[in-house]
Amino acid sequence: MCFKIGNRVTLIDDVLQGTVVGICDEMIQVQDDEGMTYHFHQRELILLKNDQRELSKFSDINNPLLNQKSISERKPKQFFKKEKNDMVFEVDLHIHQLTDRTRGMDNFDMLTLQLNTAKKQLEYAIVKRFSRIVFIHGVGEGVLKRELQYLLRKYPVDFYDASYQKYGLGATEVYIYQNPKS
Repeated sequence: MCFKIGNRVTLIDDVLQGTVVGICDEMIQVQDDEGMTYHFHQRELILLKNDQRELSKFSDINNPLLNQKSISERKPKQFFKKEKNDMVFEVDLHIHQLTDRTRGMDNFDMLTLQLNTAKKQLEYAIVKRFSRIVFIHGVGEGVLKRELQYLLRKYPVDFYDASYQKYGLGATEVYIYQNPKS
């Protein structure tokens, strides 16, 4: 086989690939992609053409493109199918999401701000005819969660803990009953 300096080569019995950087009789000097230089007999090497180079990218187990492809192909089975128009409206009630400064606010002021935000967003969701809304309140001592549940009992809704996989223990999902337009 006729090797030239600059050719891309691979080993017959290994995953090493590199570029020919030197030729001395039947010994070929190959530099891999990390800069390491090796000496091989020309019988141990195969010349890579451009189209083979593209295919050989996927032979490396650590190739990020191959890993990304294999991860994207493994989709978990869903037992519950969502309707296409079933949109989830998420509201984060953490205090740092609602105001830039909490200086001068006591716990009552912060709780009042959080509950007023929840009330406004719930009424907005009812007006806009959303079927579901998720309030992210966090775990904490459970004060906000209890007050939020007390508020929700005043509306035509059902509420329950949101998906543990997605939100952990710190969220409440609300299903809003909508009257059909008359």
